[in-house]
Amino acid sequence: MKVKSSSSLRQVYLGLLLCAVMTSNIANAEEVLPEYTFIDAIKTGKNLTSFRLRYENVDQDNRAETGEAMTLRSLVGWQTAPYKNLSIGIQLINVAKLVDDYDDRAMNNPQPGMGNYPAIVDPDNTDINQLYVDWTGIKNTKFRVGRQSVKLDNVRFIGNVEFRQVMQVFDGIAIENKTIKDTEVYLAHFERVKQITETMRNGNLDIANIKYRISPSESIIGYGYFDNFNDLGFNANNALGLGADSSNKTLGLRLDGTHKVNDDWKVLYTAEYAKQTDYSGGDSRIDAHYARLGGGAMYGTWYVRFDHELLSSNDGQYAFQTPFGTNHLFQGWADLFLVTPRFGIKDDYVSFGGKPIDPILLQAEYHVFTAQEDFGKFGGGFGDKYGKELDLGVSYIFSNKLLFKAEYANFKEDERIGLATARKPDTEKVWLTAMYTF
Repeated sequence: MKVKSSSSLRQVYLGLLLCAVMTSNIANAEEVLPEYTFIDAIKTGKNLTSFRLRYENVDQDNRAETGEAMTLRSLVGWQTAPYKNLSIGIQLINVAKLVDDYDDRAMNNPQPGMGNYPAIVDPDNTDINQLYVDWTGIKNTKFRVGRQSVKLDNVRFIGNVEFRQVMQVFDGIAIENKTIKDTEVYLAHFERVKQITETMRNGNLDIANIKYRISPSESIIGYGYFDNFNDLGFNANNALGLGADSSNKTLGLRLDGTHKVNDDWKVLYTAEYAKQTDYSGGDSRIDAHYARLGGGAMYGTWYVRFDHELLSSNDGQYAFQTPFGTNHLFQGWADLFLVTPRFGIKDDYVSFGGKPIDPILLQAEYHVFTAQEDFGKFGGGFGDKYGKELDLGVSYIFSNKLLFKAEYANFKEDERIGLATARKPDTEKVWLTAMYTF
């Protein structure tokens, strides 16, 4: 696959900006008062600044040393209020290591001299995190051009991986439209992605996501994600191999909601299906599907739900992948399954949480992981049991600006995979986080 030159994207940026400037003067006069200046737009803008301090401890069975990290992420930025239908946002990022006894996987490579330590993917980083221009000259429509954070639906397929200190961001063009009642249309074309390892990947990602709101808390969503990045750094782990083209398309439908029964009780439900196949020269082995079915109940601030999630395998040759998603939130917090094993994965889990008192939020999950296709076990024979995981979290929401959080994940290996690089070892993780948002 030949990736388009980045100059083509710059040409599109310039064309859209020129269009915005030429048409902004003929927009509805009521939208911008004559005395309103660009300085006013800056003053009345939105703060994009936050600071997050985190301690992380990782004890992993196949590493001789315990990993410890203390990192500070500083996001400093501002977005202007609209001025003649134009708004500018800029956000800088700095991630500083205060304790660095870990393999940071910078640029998606093992850190020299840290082979005995587990990976904690929080490398040093200083960069432009976001830089974009918004144009709203068409009613109910927003164009965004530039580097941007993107979160769609439950971030299973498209997200910014904001749990990690270095966020995932996209370079390109996005359009949001709400012209049709109760309907939200999101279209995007991205030609570069900055991953959490700092790695910049060039390619093409086209997104179509259409949401219809059945009610304010219930929706049905149809989506198509067309991934023309031939390598996002995961091929060595998903059975395609380093030389394979991983370009693929994912088409899916999602039904999700919280349905109010009365003033105290609500019903929670999710049903979703997606199909993933090769696209634009992608490897012909790319053929898998995704399914999720779950439900539960909520009483006041407390909830409990049961879910089944499947990322299928193509006879052990390839498994359904979600390379642009915020995968930390799925299949356990210990991050053993960020890349789907070639044998596929079935996750049956229960989640529970609520607020015992107003500033405190409790969360708990318990997962049972099995493979869709049997794998060869260490020592001989075949099995399908990856393991089980317990996740616990407590948040103290001091104010709408200050948050403290403690989290714990414990994964226990069941049947050991024979291939050493595919093994999912016993893993225990602890996070302590403090965050202040302006």
